[in-house]
Amino acid sequence: MHHTGTGSAESTGSTARPSRRTVLAATAGLTAAATVSGTAHAAPEDRKPDDKKLHALIARMTLAEKVGQLFVMRVYGHSATAPDQADIDANLKELGVRTAAELIAEYRVGGIIYFTWAHNTRDPHQIADLSNGIQQASLGQARGLPVLITTDQEHGAVCRVGKPATLFPGAMAIGAGGSRTDARTLGRISGAELRALGIRQDYSPDADVNVNPANPVIGVRSFGADPEAVADLVAAEVRGYQAAGVATTAKHFPGHGDTAVDSHFGFPVITHSRELWEKLDAVPFRAAIRAGIDSVMTAHIQFPALDDSGDPATLSHPVLTGILRGELGYDGVVVTDSLGMEGVRTKYGDDRVPVLALKAGVDQLLNPPSIDVAWKAVLAAVQAGELTEARLDESILRILRLKAKLGLLDHPYVSTEGVDRTVGTPRHVRAAARIAERTTTLLVNEGGLLPLSRRTHPRLLVVGADPASPSGTTGPPTGVLAAALTELGFTATALSTGTAPSEATVTKAVAAARDVDAVVVATYNVTAGSGQKTLVNRLVGTGGPVVAVAVRNPYDIAVLPSVKSYLATYSWTDVELGAVARVIAGRVRPRGKLPVPVQRADDPTQVLYPIGHGLTY
Repeated sequence: MHHTGTGSAESTGSTARPSRRTVLAATAGLTAAATVSGTAHAAPEDRKPDDKKLHALIARMTLAEKVGQLFVMRVYGHSATAPDQADIDANLKELGVRTAAELIAEYRVGGIIYFTWAHNTRDPHQIADLSNGIQQASLGQARGLPVLITTDQEHGAVCRVGKPATLFPGAMAIGAGGSRTDARTLGRISGAELRALGIRQDYSPDADVNVNPANPVIGVRSFGADPEAVADLVAAEVRGYQAAGVATTAKHFPGHGDTAVDSHFGFPVITHSRELWEKLDAVPFRAAIRAGIDSVMTAHIQFPALDDSGDPATLSHPVLTGILRGELGYDGVVVTDSLGMEGVRTKYGDDRVPVLALKAGVDQLLNPPSIDVAWKAVLAAVQAGELTEARLDESILRILRLKAKLGLLDHPYVSTEGVDRTVGTPRHVRAAARIAERTTTLLVNEGGLLPLSRRTHPRLLVVGADPASPSGTTGPPTGVLAAALTELGFTATALSTGTAPSEATVTKAVAAARDVDAVVVATYNVTAGSGQKTLVNRLVGTGGPVVAVAVRNPYDIAVLPSVKSYLATYSWTDVELGAVARVIAGRVRPRGKLPVPVQRADDPTQVLYPIGHGLTY
């Protein structure tokens, strides 16, 4: 939910592997900073940090270096030292530096976050090169420390690293599958691939309990509406990532699941009572902490029952220090959600937000709009005595413990061989496809239309919405679905009608429907007044067979009661669409169960399809 930078050998297109000697020289004095402890299920490099060594590292840092260590920043470019000119221009405009290497030299940032739109994630070898270049730039500084590189790889609707990396179904789909084993497998495989790319932390899983169908920002990013089920899957995914040696992040504390406002653009208020928070929102976070979660991300929401000051949770001492650290007993890293989001900028200026976040109990400051404003504000607060240097040291110790545990102090670099051996392997891709098949949910199948037979319904038309790919590497959904069905023996053609089809588009689709044996229509967050509703009803009105597939929220069926066969995939990336094609064709049976209730459109107090509903054949 937020808005980056590599090294010497990027121009050759292969990952520079600095010699062991260079690495040792660059991390002189660091290599001993972690001692092997290892538990049965720990990753090979999982370390229990030796605080004495880490304190020694902190003691030699300047105040400016300490301030930098608290920031996790975006940066444009596919390379740490030689990005494209457009990315240099964007960096100069937003950050006042040209490259990731300059950002590190200027501000000594402790972390960098990768985004697709920042051109950080073009392909696996480039990402690995970028990661190595970032580490090289940081370790080349006086008293340089390795950088914690992170991204939002939630899978499904939020994904920054695209194909050929393995892409899994999103959280709500995993919730429909209901398998802890599958959630753990997702974490293990995704974690192994991220680690091979030099990304040691994932801002996932989403631990929000999505109890509001109108939630515009969480929705299918949540495992569901049942707190215990969400808790089980959060813990399982965390354990999978841990086995791969990648840190996870439970978000968005204290719980962003019941809001109708998107905190990117507004300031949501959660009206749950303290008692309801304990029973609902807190449950998955407690489970994540029990599972040994490495970081927790804060939410830019007001939660009056937990803090009635009107401050967002990100800036709330009662929420972060009182509840998260005190009552829940959490002593890992606390990271803000992006400080560029409107929800945290409504009440205070950009110079006050980072200082107030640290005073509330935060350790890492994520992606402020201006690094210069935020960095100088923290420095000035220490110099003026509003923050003590000892307070900074507490947070830096937590950050360094995490870096040590992840093996960064000993092995900050990645290799071409590791990428080729790990990322997007046929075995990983097959595992994701099998998991997806266990998530597809059949909501209604009147008259037993499904599965479709290529003997009785050989010619298919696939119409519907084509939302943009989360990672920029999948889709368009109608084309992917048509290709998958054609591969399964049908003759399927695609006609993209969009999320708001015009009258002319609807007419064109209805005309095309007359020449086929059945229509498959992909729906995307349909509302009562939507052109998508008109399209579906007109297609049903032709009298031919219509199969609808909700490719995001499963609630679409509530406004489309005329559809006799409705499936839910919970996301629109290729892995979910391939699975739903196999279900439509009868190659696999639908096995998913709704992880959220679907309420009636005209009376939301009435449940149309309860949690656990799901048909099969």
